[in-house]
Amino acid sequence: MKLKFVALLIGAFVFLFPFYYMLIGSLQAEPDPSVGGAFPSPGNLTLHNYREINTSIHLGRSLINSGIFTGGVILGTLVFGVLAGYALARLQFRGRGLVFNLMLLIQVVPFQLLTIPLYVLIVRSYGLADSYLGMILPFAINSTAVFVFRQYFLQLPAELFDAARIDGASELSILWRVAVPLVRPALLTGVLLTFIGPWNEFLWPFLITKQQDLQPLAVSLSNYLTTVSARAANPFGAVLAGACVLAAPAVTLFIIFQRRFISTNLSSGVKG
Repeated sequence: MKLKFVALLIGAFVFLFPFYYMLIGSLQAEPDPSVGGAFPSPGNLTLHNYREINTSIHLGRSLINSGIFTGGVILGTLVFGVLAGYALARLQFRGRGLVFNLMLLIQVVPFQLLTIPLYVLIVRSYGLADSYLGMILPFAINSTAVFVFRQYFLQLPAELFDAARIDGASELSILWRVAVPLVRPALLTGVLLTFIGPWNEFLWPFLITKQQDLQPLAVSLSNYLTTVSARAANPFGAVLAGACVLAAPAVTLFIIFQRRFISTNLSSGVKG
């Protein structure tokens, strides 16, 4: 047991050390990229780097942009994911298996391969450059979320849906009143897993936005590296400060909701 505990402790240290180094580096007044920089003297710790990055890229505005982008993607993922997952799990229609197989096929296609046609479609055809909607649309439907919701809906007892249909409930009413309350763990999992992608997304917002007041934090940090960092007193620390701000919401959400990444006993909805 002691050996396992030591191995787990070492693994936790190796995993957490980059986060620790990022935080310490963001607080250093003078950059120290050596190993000794992981243990700086208290006199070398300051919040100046956070003020520097905030002055350069306006952290508040960038965070709001990231929040709007991420929130729109999460909303689209939940709405379309629940509807598509329910249809693939509980509705009988011709071609259902083909649609599901195509959805699985999409998951193995890298997003980078679709970047150019998406850019042409959204920017030239729809004219949605430099807009939140243009950023959100390519991520509004998440095939992984559809798959997760479908699997959860398949676990629900068929008797629940049959009873609701006998009572005259419509499919949307069954979905909202019967199915959704029983798959809340899937909804939370979908939110948390979806949050990480758009929150850290760089490539697509970088291509679609040219106005700085619309760019999310990941793009603003990149622009800072290429245009402003050379004039900063401690560009290394300023970039790490921005990275800490970018990572903080994701880490906070995981800490708060880590115990809820479990599935409830779905069969409890049936009595007798």
